This record gives sequence, structure tokens and C-alpha cells, in this order.
Amino acid sequence: QVQLVESGGGLVQAGGSLRLSCAASGRTLSSNVMGWFRQAPGKEREFVAAIRWSGRSTWYASSVNGRFTISRDNAKNTVYLQMNSLKSEDTAVYYCAAGYTTRPADGQYDYWGQGTQVTVSS
Repeated sequence: QVQLVESGGGLVQAGGSLRLSCAASGRTLSSNVMGWFRQAPGKEREFVAAIRWSGRSTWYASSVNGRFTISRDNAKNTVYLQMNSLKSEDTAVYYCAAGYTTRPADGQYDYWGQGTQVTVSS
């Protein structure tokens, strides 16, 4: 019903910036929240950020708060994750997710993208 495609990952030096994009297609209005999660080798998937399509509510993990910014372009059905002041510990596969949820950080989303690799060199 909803397809998600992430892009924008790559290699960046510590302290640098990167912007991830998540393009949604299909029945996008069936979801009220878009989120970003990440998974590093040997670690569990963790919540990064989320946003309501209205844009009036955003959520951030404490580890990225102040460095990352989530935003959306409703006309393009696209969500962005602007990552600044990147650290080596930010290295992970980043996944975009969509769903109808009242708990954006709990990982209970209906649709997931394929992921995009972000590598931060130290």
C-alpha cells in the first residue's frame, strides 16, 4: 500500500553533514507519522526521529537531539533527515518508516524502506 525509498546515504567525515530523503508512494495518507530508525552492527534498531505529516509535532532521540532535524514536504510525499555534526557512532543503516501510530518512537510502523548506509569516518 505504501512504498518507501531512502536515499542520500554515503561516507562523510566526522563533524560533517548529510541529508537523507525518504520518498513515499502509494496510499500515503493512510499514515499519520513518518519516522527514521537506524541499526548499527551488533546493536538493536533504535529510534532516531519522527514527524507527523501535519508538521506540528516532531520527536527526537536524545542521542541526536540538537544535531538532527526531521522535516517533510507534503506536496512531494517526502521526508528528510538533516544530520549535522556527525559522529562516528552515527554510523548505521538508516531506515525510513511510515504508519498510523500514537507512539512514534516505539517502532510499530506499518511500512519500512530498504535502508541507506551512513558511514562517518573518524
